[in-house]
Amino acid sequence: TGHYMLPPPPLLPPTYRRHRHQYEPVPVKLKPILEGSSKAIIVKYTLPFGLDVENRDGKAVVTKDGAGGEKVGDILRLTTHWYMGEAISNNGIAGFANFAGAPAWKIGLFEVDKAKTWNEVVEALTSNVPQRTDVVTMVFERAT
Repeated sequence: TGHYMLPPPPLLPPTYRRHRHQYEPVPVKLKPILEGSSKAIIVKYTLPFGLDVENRDGKAVVTKDGAGGEKVGDILRLTTHWYMGEAISNNGIAGFANFAGAPAWKIGLFEVDKAKTWNEVVEALTSNVPQRTDVVTMVFERAT
């Protein structure tokens, strides 16, 4: 049987860095969308995870307190998500998979309030599957 040289894993977007075999978010500045004072709440779940949110006036609002620390009324602002992108090696050269026309899964940050449809939010959350990752990170905004 033959052997195939596989390309190195794709680079992470600039908002991520590799740390102890986990992807850790780098601090991101978010403009508050709640009136009055608020704070950011970072929640991490191992997969599988449950999240009770609903679309209220275009915002993903928590409807039930969660084990990760999110509370009723918190607004989901960011979540890690996986998307199909061009496979790039660590030296910036397109990997073998690109020449075969096969894109690769990449991790990114999904800004929930910039979603055009509720379905985009659901797809971003459900892109975090065990075949790609073992953890999902979300940022909620909470009134203080």
